[in-house]
Amino acid sequence: MKQFIKHMVRITYPALSWLLLPALLTIMVTIPTSEANRKTSKVPAVIVFGDSSVDSGNNNVILTVLKSNFRPYGRDFEGGHPTGRFCNGRVPPDFIAEAFGVKRSIPAYLDPAFDIDDFATGVCFASAGTGYDNATSDVLNVIPLWKELEFYKEYQAKLRNHVGVEKANHIIREALYLMSLGTNDFLENYYIFPTRRAQFTVTQYQDFLLGIAENFIRELYALGARKLSITGLVPMGCLPLERATNIFGDHACNDEYNNVALGFNAKLEKLISKLNRHLPQLKAVSANAYDILDDIIKRPSTYGYEEVEKACCSTGTFEMSYLCSDKNPLTCTDASKYVFWDAFHPTEKTNQIVSNYLIPKLLAYFR
Repeated sequence: MKQFIKHMVRITYPALSWLLLPALLTIMVTIPTSEANRKTSKVPAVIVFGDSSVDSGNNNVILTVLKSNFRPYGRDFEGGHPTGRFCNGRVPPDFIAEAFGVKRSIPAYLDPAFDIDDFATGVCFASAGTGYDNATSDVLNVIPLWKELEFYKEYQAKLRNHVGVEKANHIIREALYLMSLGTNDFLENYYIFPTRRAQFTVTQYQDFLLGIAENFIRELYALGARKLSITGLVPMGCLPLERATNIFGDHACNDEYNNVALGFNAKLEKLISKLNRHLPQLKAVSANAYDILDDIIKRPSTYGYEEVEKACCSTGTFEMSYLCSDKNPLTCTDASKYVFWDAFHPTEKTNQIVSNYLIPKLLAYFR
């Protein structure tokens, strides 16, 4: 039953004192950064690859059940309109792009409301539900990572035609590339279906995914990318869906899943170091969000939260995508009191706190 439910509903920075960090991050939430950074930023565009943690609406126009282009998704976004972001508001690339003075939100490549003029300063190729493994994207018929790269190649051609070869090459070379994926490979694929478990131990599967990641980054580099931020896995055993299905563990976090995430992240750090050594001019950095989200989950009241185990939408246990409804009387009225928006995704407030934790490191590397 646990596997059936999941199948049906799914998807460092050197520390300041953890005691001071929540207050500092709260202050950062209220400080407008775009005007100050616009004058000094060397990043002309932000380009995004990944899954629902960074998707800004590409799933809206593909044949999949994994969509969020309806309320209550987007109810706290500008204008209160759902965009296809799996959140009540903005997602991390939006905050990062604003911090670099580029734009307040990153449009989805497949969104017909935008064109190459919009995409010249930022574009998102991410697709909710995808992973490194092609088998993961097949689960809910979403865009595989290789296809995201094909869209990027198409984008490059459009960009050169729009602004000219020299300027386009400058944008491609100096843009900040964000990658965020991997969670679905474990929670929607490896731990749900028997195929990969029959082929790989969990350690071997980590290595399999990182091999795909390395090939992808090398291809991206060959296409001109030089500035790359890579986010690994978060404490995926603490997502509301995992806690809700951890019946025999008294709905606590699933430590096995969290340990797998930590192991994957450690290997990802080594891969990033290796690629920085082997690829001239590459500046790749780990945007590790595990520690900050883990601290939020363990000490929610310190960050101003009232609920961490359950999400804002519906019952806050199993719901996401079409099961997340503002018609449900249990859907919360104030998402800022919740760490998670739906059973799988953080609220805008959490996204902003996590982004504010990562932004100083990114600015130091890439501005």
